[in-house]
Amino acid sequence: MCFSFQLIRGLCFLFIFTAITKAEDVLNSKISIEWKDDIFSVFHPSIPGGKIDTWYLEAYCRPGSTDRVWDKTVIGHETKIVHSNKERSELKLRCHLKDGVIVDHHIKVENTGVRFDLIAHNPTKKTSQAHWAQPCIRVGEFTGHGKNITDDKYAYIKKCFVFQDKNYVPDFLPTKNWSIKARYTPGQVWRPKNININDVNPRPLNPIVPYKNIIGCISKDQKWLLASVWDPCQELFQGVIRCIHSDFRIGGLEPGEKKEIRGKMYLMKNDINAFLKIYDREFPSNK
Repeated sequence: MCFSFQLIRGLCFLFIFTAITKAEDVLNSKISIEWKDDIFSVFHPSIPGGKIDTWYLEAYCRPGSTDRVWDKTVIGHETKIVHSNKERSELKLRCHLKDGVIVDHHIKVENTGVRFDLIAHNPTKKTSQAHWAQPCIRVGEFTGHGKNITDDKYAYIKKCFVFQDKNYVPDFLPTKNWSIKARYTPGQVWRPKNININDVNPRPLNPIVPYKNIIGCISKDQKWLLASVWDPCQELFQGVIRCIHSDFRIGGLEPGEKKEIRGKMYLMKNDINAFLKIYDREFPSNK
């Protein structure tokens, strides 16, 4: 009787462990990554298009950007690769900003996507105005609305989502309270609650603060979920080149100051509930 109880308990534990592992270990070593000529690519043989490209990075930005000519917001930078392992599962990049700031990027494949660990350092004697930066994720092919499929540059947005309402249900674009006026149009920006309204992308700003700092999309075949998360987050942005952004926040750097920033590109089976459980565990304060 004691043996049977222990056996049953062991089997139950095994079942629970297997279920959790199955939910998280959806890609494992099938993901590979590379960076070349400012394009960061995530490869997987089963996703539509076979890869997801990100302009990494599109720009580093100054504050006061919401209603200003874009060229006056951008801080020039150059990115170089420091390390890439032979398994194509880990990268190290270094950005040199024209104001002297250095940003080191450690990028590594995980079971549920790709993890980003950044250190921004200002070695100069002047305060840096580098407040945020833009990884631009191209999702046209992934969503089934690439330029080789349709001339409609914005057909893809119906496959994209944010968490605008205060619940765990994704809000697919275009969401309610869709804004259409700004210095530049179209597009849509969501501003987290702690971000100054004057310091975001000069595209239409949605009046609703997102419940969760997540932007993502569903694949053409409905089998895959892609989501981008950064902590801290400056903004969420539906862009104009079949792209989505979760743009990370730096917040400026005093002389000698260092800041740590972390992010994740989730690439999982299309299960919103499983994704949110992992997200809440990995980014518990990212609201």
